[in-house]
Amino acid sequence: MLDPSSSEEESEEVLEEERREVLVVANSSQRSHPAAPRELGRQGDGGAARPASPSPSVRSEGREEQERLQREESDKRLRLQLYTFIARCIAYPFNAKQPTDMARRQQKLNKQQLQVVKERFQAFLNGETQIVADEAFCNAVRSYYEVFLKSDRVARMVHSGGCSASDFRDVFKKNIEKRVRSLPEIDGLSKETVLSSWIAKYDAIYRGEEDLYKQSNRMALSAVSELILSKEQLYEMFQQILSIKKLEHQLIYNACQLDNADEQAAQIRRELDGRLQQADQMAKERKYPKFVAKEMEQMYIEELRSSVNLLMANLESLPVSKGGPEYKLQKLKRSQNCAFLDIGDENDVQLSKSDVVLSFTLEIVIMEVQGLKSLAPNRIVYCTMEVEGGEKLQTDQAEASRPQWGTQGDFTTTHPRPVIKVKLFTESTGVLALEDKELGRVVLYPTSNSSKSPELHKMVVPKNSQDSDLRIKLAVRMDKPPHMKHCGYLYALGQKVWKRWKKRYFVLVQVSQYTFAMCSYREKKSEPQELMQLEGYTVDYTAPHSGLQGGQMFFNAVKEGDTVIFASDDEQDRILWVQAMYRATGQSYKPIPASQAQKMNSKGSNIHIDLTQTADRAQKHGMDEFISANPCKFDHATLFRVLQRQTLDHRLNDSYSCLGWFSPGQVFVLDEYCARYGVRGCHRHLCYLNELMEHSENGAVIDPTLLHYSFAFCASHVHGNRPDGIGTVTIEEKERFEDIKERLASLLENQISHFRYCFPFGRPEGALKATLSLLERVLMKDIATPIPAEDVKKVVRKCLEKAALINYTRLTDYAKIEDTLNQAPPSVKLEEVIHLAELCIEVLQQNEEHHSEVRITALAAFAWWPDLLAEHAEKFWSLFTVDMDSALEAQPPDSWDSFPLFQLLNNFLRNDSLLCNGKFHKHLQEIFVPLVIRYIDLMESSIAQSLHRGLEQESWQPVNNGSATSEDLFWKLDALQMFVFDLHWPEPEFAHHLEQRLKLMAGDMIEACVKRTRIAFELKLQKTSKSTDLRIPSSVCTMFNVLVDAKKQTAKLCILDGGQEQQYHSKIDDLIEETVKEVISLLVSKFIAVLESVLSKLSRYDEGTFFSSILSFTVKAAAKYVDVPKPGMDLADTYIMFVRQNQDILRDKINEEMYIERLFDQWYSSSMKVICMWLADRLDLQLHIYQLKTLIRIVKKTYRDFRLQGVLEGTLNSKTYDTIHSRLTVEEATVSVSDGSGLQGITMKDSDEEEG
Repeated sequence: MLDPSSSEEESEEVLEEERREVLVVANSSQRSHPAAPRELGRQGDGGAARPASPSPSVRSEGREEQERLQREESDKRLRLQLYTFIARCIAYPFNAKQPTDMARRQQKLNKQQLQVVKERFQAFLNGETQIVADEAFCNAVRSYYEVFLKSDRVARMVHSGGCSASDFRDVFKKNIEKRVRSLPEIDGLSKETVLSSWIAKYDAIYRGEEDLYKQSNRMALSAVSELILSKEQLYEMFQQILSIKKLEHQLIYNACQLDNADEQAAQIRRELDGRLQQADQMAKERKYPKFVAKEMEQMYIEELRSSVNLLMANLESLPVSKGGPEYKLQKLKRSQNCAFLDIGDENDVQLSKSDVVLSFTLEIVIMEVQGLKSLAPNRIVYCTMEVEGGEKLQTDQAEASRPQWGTQGDFTTTHPRPVIKVKLFTESTGVLALEDKELGRVVLYPTSNSSKSPELHKMVVPKNSQDSDLRIKLAVRMDKPPHMKHCGYLYALGQKVWKRWKKRYFVLVQVSQYTFAMCSYREKKSEPQELMQLEGYTVDYTAPHSGLQGGQMFFNAVKEGDTVIFASDDEQDRILWVQAMYRATGQSYKPIPASQAQKMNSKGSNIHIDLTQTADRAQKHGMDEFISANPCKFDHATLFRVLQRQTLDHRLNDSYSCLGWFSPGQVFVLDEYCARYGVRGCHRHLCYLNELMEHSENGAVIDPTLLHYSFAFCASHVHGNRPDGIGTVTIEEKERFEDIKERLASLLENQISHFRYCFPFGRPEGALKATLSLLERVLMKDIATPIPAEDVKKVVRKCLEKAALINYTRLTDYAKIEDTLNQAPPSVKLEEVIHLAELCIEVLQQNEEHHSEVRITALAAFAWWPDLLAEHAEKFWSLFTVDMDSALEAQPPDSWDSFPLFQLLNNFLRNDSLLCNGKFHKHLQEIFVPLVIRYIDLMESSIAQSLHRGLEQESWQPVNNGSATSEDLFWKLDALQMFVFDLHWPEPEFAHHLEQRLKLMAGDMIEACVKRTRIAFELKLQKTSKSTDLRIPSSVCTMFNVLVDAKKQTAKLCILDGGQEQQYHSKIDDLIEETVKEVISLLVSKFIAVLESVLSKLSRYDEGTFFSSILSFTVKAAAKYVDVPKPGMDLADTYIMFVRQNQDILRDKINEEMYIERLFDQWYSSSMKVICMWLADRLDLQLHIYQLKTLIRIVKKTYRDFRLQGVLEGTLNSKTYDTIHSRLTVEEATVSVSDGSGLQGITMKDSDEEEG
């Protein structure tokens, strides 16, 4: 970008090249316009052989091209003029400031960046990154990728420029917050820590391999440019907005003197004076805009004047020289002091002489002294310097041979014409000398215009001094205070001041933005001798006055009742004075010298030459008309509309996701333009609304809060509430407002109808809520009367009904289901409907998740929103009902493939308090009630048949906890109950009915199974042997296990809560318990029968029987020759082996410990009773030695075996056992006395070491 303040320092060749380019383009375009008419005339001069005129198509093409060129030229001129006004606003703002409290806008994402983000997340899901993550995080990322990143709504949002990386991050954060909340608590790991970790991993995936330092640096720079812009940045921005070339900006900048604060302030004063005159002219001619009320015409004039007065006050409040040193004149005040001249009206604020006291800074640099010959080379010399009336400073000491210093002295003074004294001294060598000897002095009278370079000055030396040609080289620099606008010598003659024609030193002083004074000063005086306040004067060039001696070039300052004539010694000085006074007076008339071609004085400065060259350059390029144009003659309302439109277009196309909000720099320039050129606030916001709505209708994402603000402003203005203090309302404003109101209502209704697509995934945040709030405001008839909530609800309900149709139509288009439902077989139709139901649920879940922020205000303005959203969902489901019913009707009879559809829909609906048992939910139940009942009927019949067939063919081989038939029965009953439970039937009564029926059915089935098993058990047991060879078959154990399992399954399959069902459960339980008891009794009876058979064999040895004597004799006789086995030991061992093996079988194959213990208790008790009874029958008989030995072995082993099997001590040591123990002990004692050989180690004592 070219530096606006250094155009003359740049290469002339570069500028000439640019000028040639512009001129070539301009000339070629100018030459191209008349070409068509000439060509047409040439063709018309041809002979009869040629047509008299070109064809209509050629003529129309030429005309269109000409019109296009004219439009382009007109548009270019408009943009240049507009840029001229904007450049002045930027150069010298006095109303607006760049706002610093605006929300910072994020960088927008584009299509390429979206694709890169998708690829990065896909790479993470494919395991191609180094980011370590658990399964839960991967599932969250996968859901985010599938649902959000791949969504066409996100692609549209990115395309419209309303999406930033922050939006992507917020959506992910919202998703994972819901997921993390549902996770179980982990000791030592808070959910906040998990969230932070997941967000950090998300950021790592999103950034990929980018250089983090570069990214943060880029973000910092973008943030700065989004906040505060310098003037150069603002110029560059609006060059881009209005398509202004660098050279055009350069020419405008230099010709308008945008770097000259005085010129800009003067331009503002002229503009404001012109606006006041325009208001007066309008009031005089009574040419007003058309207002809604007649009395507003006079009010309009007052508002115009008031606005200009406010601008004048703003300008007056600015410091006199922005950016200058901190120096302030005394405040402007009313004074009764007669020491000043009253030039203005009586009511004007007048200046006293003390009001225009200036402050100057002087720098005196003493370089060297030349011509010093009278002193010895080694003598010490030094200089002193002082400003008369101030302090005195001294240089360093130097030798007379080299009197050089380079010492600088700084002074301040209030004298515009100070007196400076510099003296040269040498140190006195005399003993009695009190002061050093003065060698020479020089007195200077500098002004702000004096030369600032070092010069030689001849010094005045004392009498009789040998150094007659003593010179001192020094530089005096006297600054020009910011309030001193010009100074120099002039001749002057006035009627009230400067009444004698003579040469005086004048200073043009600016006291404030609107107060200037011409002051004449004498030497060494702070206050002016005389002053003239310039307010109301008009300055102009004049011809020489023959009667006045002195001065060559004349000009004057004229005011009603007063004329002051000035004259300078050369033309250059006159031009500079007139320009300075022209800025100060604020006059609209621009003075022009009598002859611009007059040769400039070679002694003058280059300032005027530079300005003239700039003006010539601007005129050459056609810029003069834009620069010299009077702003008061333009329709700034139209210009501002163009400016705001172009600025908004530029803003929406920049790199920020702005949502229609201007940047701080743009707001600043637009505010300044409106204030400076009187653009009405209502017009500004109406244009803004119109532009925002156009962009929104074309797919751009616009913040509804912005629309709301502008609409509220316009509504307040139109209804007379004066939001900006303007009380007048034009008919045009009212009509435009009504049109925009109607259009805005239509736009908002359309956005609510398309809320899934206008605000995808709840972006921009809070936009839907803001849209509803704005709609409520738009529907109000005026600003004072709130609209009933029912009316708003009615409009929104209608919009959401449309939204349901739109959402469902787009969903079916996405699923491509129409052709499938018409042509596909029933199974495919059902699959497609289930898939469609999943998509519908996903849509409604997204609505709930991303568009329910309005519920936050449920207790305030939008308490009805949840109900309307539920109605929207019901409407949405009603559309789905048509497709669902069609698919279900096509299914064959007794087909159960549709139950997953019911479960899917019911699980979603029953968890939504607003949709549960709603219209669609009830319709769904009505469809599936007959199916459920029919399914249960068929399953009941099927299970009964399966049970009957299974028990008939049952092999009673062990399968899991029972037999094949029982396992199949219990599995089917459980599966049927779980299936019905998983339906989660929403209607309580029918759900209870289903549960009751299934429990009763399970009870009946289990009862049948138990009874049939009992019968089979008894039959099986009857077929077994009664001898010690009996081993319980596995089938018998399996039957027992079936009963045990039935007992367990009853608690699960048959239990109900209270009432008759509980009683029924008790009956089933009692039946199983009785059956188990019977089965145990049958087993024990079988075991006792074996014991009895053993005891019957022992009975043959009873005392006194014939058989016993034969057996005893035979054994004794045989024992002499062979080793005869002990009678009874094999019988005892066989029985004990029988007991032990059957105990092991039962322990191993029966599943319930409780029943085993009960069986062993009964078996042991019954065995002891049988033995006891057998002994009781032989109470009067002495037991045979073999009987005794066998019984002792059987009793002791039985006792020990059953104790090892867990039979309790109380049962083991029963009275029956004690009786048996006592009898056998007595019998043992008797045998030991009567028979010397005894029992051969078999004894009832516990300490015996008998084997086995």
